[in-house]
Amino acid sequence: MGYLKYTQYVYIAFAVYFIYDGITKMNEGAESYPLSFVIAGMAIFMFFFRRRFVKKFDDRNKKQ
Repeated sequence: MGYLKYTQYVYIAFAVYFIYDGITKMNEGAESYPLSFVIAGMAIFMFFFRRRFVKKFDDRNKKQ
């Protein structure tokens, strides 16, 4: 289960991409730029959620 420690950083990569995408769409005048920021916010939330989940999982394994 060591891969779970590293997959959480994929969410940060998605967040950076969607923030960049939202800024470029906003500068072009497209009306769909808020969706990119919402997805980026969800990705950041998932990063912290996954991080907390992995920490709980590791703590549980250390107790046994």
